[in-house]
Amino acid sequence: MGSGFRIGRIFGINIRIDWSWLLILVLVTWNLSAVFGQTHGDWSAVLSWGIAFVAALLFFASVLAHELAHSLVARARGMPVRGITLFLFGGVSNIEREPPSAGGEFLMAIVGPLTSVVIGLVLTVAASIAVGPLGDLGDPSQAIGQFGPVTTLVLWLGSVNILVGLFNMIPAFPLDGGRVLRSFFWAASDNLRQATRWAAWIGQGIAWLLILVGISMVFGLQVPLLGSGPISGLWLAFIGWFLNSSASQSYRQVVVQDVLEGIEVERMMRRNPPTVTPGLSVSSLVHDYVMQSDDHAFPVVEGDRLQGLVCLHDVREISRDAWENTTVQEIMTSADKLVTVAPDEDATEALHKLQQQDVRQLPVVENGTLTGLLRRQDIIKYLRLEEDMDVGR
Repeated sequence: MGSGFRIGRIFGINIRIDWSWLLILVLVTWNLSAVFGQTHGDWSAVLSWGIAFVAALLFFASVLAHELAHSLVARARGMPVRGITLFLFGGVSNIEREPPSAGGEFLMAIVGPLTSVVIGLVLTVAASIAVGPLGDLGDPSQAIGQFGPVTTLVLWLGSVNILVGLFNMIPAFPLDGGRVLRSFFWAASDNLRQATRWAAWIGQGIAWLLILVGISMVFGLQVPLLGSGPISGLWLAFIGWFLNSSASQSYRQVVVQDVLEGIEVERMMRRNPPTVTPGLSVSSLVHDYVMQSDDHAFPVVEGDRLQGLVCLHDVREISRDAWENTTVQEIMTSADKLVTVAPDEDATEALHKLQQQDVRQLPVVENGTLTGLLRRQDIIKYLRLEEDMDVGR
């Protein structure tokens, strides 16, 4: 979900929209316009489409509120939040670390569904006040057709938020319900990795059930509340596939954190990496360093002091004709703008910095002196070595 665009900040948290969100916005609007057109035969096509579009936007605003609740609780408990992204399946909070405790996990997970349910109940009560108790309206399908545009919008938005809250409480990790379940496992076992494994197994089991039910719906199985047919069946199967892959990915992330916990950077960094001087021409950098190795970045040093870092990206920013008359110092990122790590820093912190900065390497610096270079591939190599050692035991 790295594609898309930023739409702003709320409470200091970046809000992004993935391109896939535009697809689901169109589908929701299209579906609602058809539903409103059927239940409100006196509405014009323009009114049906207009209310459907507003309903879709407000629905995703409520999804954003759901994710903001997660993010604000996470930040209050010391977990950095990179941002929130709205995408095909709703929204996701990009929280950079796992919760510090089972209690923190429970609070962070439960607050999202509670937010959706509260929004839903408030809107449903508001609609019932406007039209009278909903239970006294007789046939719901006929009664809804008598509601005005605003009441219809509020009632739909209230009911769908309650459904979103309840759906997220399904114990299918990494849904909120699965994370609540993991918090119980974590509290019982005092082992996050084990708790995640158990929650992931249950989540994958539920995901495969959704896939099988979805495929059965394609071939005519009638499921209460879900109906049947190829569109509904394929969508349910797609959700199951997404949950299955997400559960597996979430478990791998926890394993990585567990393996790197307490490991110092100097145990996996590249010692004595190739370096260049500030006065080296870009032409010499390309022909004598880049072309002679697989490295994409080179620390720039003078004596033993780190001056900066030069990458292939910096070279691409200037014309080939200027290589001979341009020095490394002119295109490098200076040391004061670099994110660095210390040799004794925890590898999990270093990995967070790599992910946060979205870079391939970090200079390892001690008192201004370059002692090594930590690359993503060094971390991957260490993890693979640990995996091979575990298999051999």
